Order: sequence, then C-alpha cells, then structure tokens
Amino acid sequence: MKRPAILYGLSAVFLIVYLIMTLLHQGRWCGWLLLWFFIFLAMAFRYHPLLKGLSFTLVIMAVVSLAMYYPQYFKTIGDFKLSTLIIPLLQLIMFGMGTELSLKDFANVVRMPKGIIVGVVCHYMIMPLVGFTLASLFNFPNEIAAGIILVGCCPSGLASNVMCYLAKGNLALSVSVTTISTMLAPFLTPLLMRLLGGSFVVIDFWSMAWDITKIVIIPVAAGLAFHYLVRGKFKWLDKAMPLVSMAGIALILVVITAAGRDNLLQVGILLLIATILHNVLGYVLGYWSARLLQFHERDCRTIALEVGMQNAGLASGLALAMGKLATAGLAPAIFGPVMNISGSSLASWWHNHPPKSS
Repeated sequence: MKRPAILYGLSAVFLIVYLIMTLLHQGRWCGWLLLWFFIFLAMAFRYHPLLKGLSFTLVIMAVVSLAMYYPQYFKTIGDFKLSTLIIPLLQLIMFGMGTELSLKDFANVVRMPKGIIVGVVCHYMIMPLVGFTLASLFNFPNEIAAGIILVGCCPSGLASNVMCYLAKGNLALSVSVTTISTMLAPFLTPLLMRLLGGSFVVIDFWSMAWDITKIVIIPVAAGLAFHYLVRGKFKWLDKAMPLVSMAGIALILVVITAAGRDNLLQVGILLLIATILHNVLGYVLGYWSARLLQFHERDCRTIALEVGMQNAGLASGLALAMGKLATAGLAPAIFGPVMNISGSSLASWWHNHPPKSS
C-alpha cells in the first residue's frame, strides 16, 4: 500500500474515534485525537503538489485544537506567562522577512510606481473599510470588533509573496507592495485604527506607532543589514530561519487561542464567517480595482493577493500590546489560517490557468 493511502487511513481512523468520543461526551482525549487527525492529514498532503501548501495550515489547526481543549497548558509555565513570547517571536519573524529583502525591492518604486501605488492604496483603503463594515454589521462586542478592524489596518502578509509566485503573478510587484506597505505601517495602521476603530476601543496613536516600529521596522532593518553583511556565510542559519518562523507562528496562535478560548466559544462561528468574508472580499475588490484600472492579468492577480492577505501576526502583537489579546487577538488568530487556505486554493487555481502573454 502506498504511503499517502496509509496516512489518509490513519487520519480517518483518528477522526472517526474523535467523533465517537465526542458523541459519547468523553472529551478527555478529544484534543489529542483531533491533533493526530490533522497531523496525519498534513503528512498525506505533502505527497500532493497542489495540496502541499496546506500542510502547514493543518499543523496549525492541530496545535490550535490542543489549545482549545487544554488551554491551561498554554497560558503559563510556572510563573512565566507564555504571552510574553509573542513580541520577541514576531520580531524574529520580521527579522527573517528582512533577510529576504534587498535594496532593489525599494528601487522598484521608481521602476513600476503605478502598480505599487495602486497596490498600497487599495490595500490600505479596501481592507480597513471592509473590516469596519463587517465589525459593525455583525454587532460583535467592542474589543472583538476592534480586532477585525485591526487586521484590516495592518500591512500585507508575507505569505502573499509565496502565493503570488504560485499564481504566476508579478513577483517583483508583490514583494515591493509588501515592503512599502510594511514601511508605511507605523503611520497608516494607527491612523486608520484611530479613525475606524476608535469608536470601539481607545487607540493611542503614538503608542501603537512605536509598537509597530519595535515589532516590524527595527527587525526588518536588522534583517536587511544581515542580508548584505553575513547572509550566505552561515548556511545553517539561512535554512533554519523559515523553520523558526513557522514554529514561531504556531506558538503565537496556540497562546492566543488558549487566552481567548472562552470568547472564541461564544462568537467563534460568526467570527469565522466574518473573517472569511473579510479575506475573500479583499481578493475580489483588489482584483477588480486593478482590472478597472486596466492592469495586465498578472498584476491584477498580484494586487488581489496583496490586498486580501494581511500581516495577522502583527495584528496579534498589537492586540497584546493593547492588553486585549483574549478579545482583539481572536480575529488575527483566525485570519491567518483562513487566508493561508484561501490563498493556497486561489493560487493553485491561477497556477493551472496561466495569464495570457501581454
């Protein structure tokens, strides 16, 4: 029997046992059963080119399942609060982003200014306004609603560059929009949050601007310096950074889920629906904004992904800095896995339908 078939079989067994235990109200081991269901499914997906990109998302869902069933183990270790790791982990992830950048990414602003300007403007107009609209329509508690808006006000997510490459979009444009939107975040994110989220929670503009500088700008600048000074001299470090980033993202999501478990049980389904709408509307409105401005199909795909995919990790860090991790941190925690699933699916579809040559 082929290995993928064995892995699918094992995942099915764990899922069936999980469902039986749930129906019998024997929840003691349900978290572990769900964990192994997702782990074996993730391992099976690694054997399929089109599904391979979803394997990390399944691992995230596996560890988040543990946090939902056993939150007490992911809040503290002795007197040490695990939430204090979130900011350093985000800084490490942003440092990793910086090591992948070069000065030519900033030079692209001169080479293709129209695409970058449209991408950044669409990103900072569409996602904050859609987030505000959804937060108002769904009538969430104020702090949870603020989390939805916070996700929308953050810069483009790092995953958008990978998805753009898979979708056969304009990778240079994607990297440049992500870079510029990130550099503008210390000013635009707190400004938009104050304008749109100020009616839900109190926003300290300068405090948030400094938090973003601390979490994003300084580590990215350090990573950029690393790129030019020592990158390539330590091969093991170049290979380790992506793994460290993935482990960091997993730990951040687990801690947020554990902290906000009770709130998540109350609004989980509605918040999931709102998050999916936020993400999908970002793709749709980003794509058609570019189409209306007569961009080439490659650029339309790129702008769609840049608009729809957010830096949910930064939003989580800002929620923690605001002291609202268990409420405002929930939307970012859900948005990350949702955008990875939707982004991978959209990129796979576009990969199989290449844009016509201009």
